[in-house]
Amino acid sequence: MKIAFQMDPITGVDINADSSFRLAEEAQARGHQLFYYGPDQLAYEEGRVTARGHWMTVQRVEASPAVLGERVAVDLTEMDVIWLRQDPPFDMHYITTTHLLDRLKDDVLVVNDPFWVRNSPEKLLVLNFPDLTPPTAIARDLDVLRAFRAKHGDVIVKPLYGNGGAGVFKLGASDGNLSSLYEMFTGFSREPLIVQKYLPAVSKGDKRVILVDGEPVGAINRVPAEGEVRSNMHVGGRPEKVALTQRDLEICAAIGPELRDKGQVFVGIDVIGDWLTEINVTSPTGIQELERFDGINVAEKIWQAIERKLP
Repeated sequence: MKIAFQMDPITGVDINADSSFRLAEEAQARGHQLFYYGPDQLAYEEGRVTARGHWMTVQRVEASPAVLGERVAVDLTEMDVIWLRQDPPFDMHYITTTHLLDRLKDDVLVVNDPFWVRNSPEKLLVLNFPDLTPPTAIARDLDVLRAFRAKHGDVIVKPLYGNGGAGVFKLGASDGNLSSLYEMFTGFSREPLIVQKYLPAVSKGDKRVILVDGEPVGAINRVPAEGEVRSNMHVGGRPEKVALTQRDLEICAAIGPELRDKGQVFVGIDVIGDWLTEINVTSPTGIQELERFDGINVAEKIWQAIERKLP
């Protein structure tokens, strides 16, 4: 098959951690041809959705993870599968790419389904499952945020469409910085903020559970660095081996059918203690760590799920 990856620059990926690289590597091992382009190279041209990018070969060489061919323009209907894998922020640029890729749905399998990626951003999709999530508010009104903290005490405040732990703050019940943080965020963005009740269990780790076509395949635990409240590996969180609990399985059973119905083949959910905090559908990661800890070839399972969906 011909497989296209719409992603951030592949030349700078960490070959031992990047999930897009691992997916490409597994596809190559299965005999598929790989094409790479960045989201800036996606275009609509007189009825055609095109991309200017490179046919490529991936390799486990840190200084050169991909060997790229000459830059060429392709009609994306020539592809069998397109991976939507660029990282957020989930801004209008990102959203526009989902609209363009959605135009290919009759000819190409786009993973994850761009219509539902657009309509299911990570910090909003969890609102469909209020019984599984900690107390949450989404607002741009400072009075709402103040009332929420007055009710729940310690809280986590973060941008609604960020990623990788960027801009995440813990505010204690008496912390005087809420107004200042509000002014900072609203000064450069028109988006609301999300605030959640702080879960002390995060000190023991923030579990990333990986689902393939709605089914859990394993998890890794991400433990915050000393003095940090954030456990994201982008900001120094330490991955460690962990087993799925009965509560994890209950959460997956509740959300799995919806993810499968919406074409979300590769999903990473975040679980702190007994609570679901995010459902990551845009560019989830963690499959290389899970493979090292548990010997589970998640990339293989993902490609098997994709191949079942193709004619």
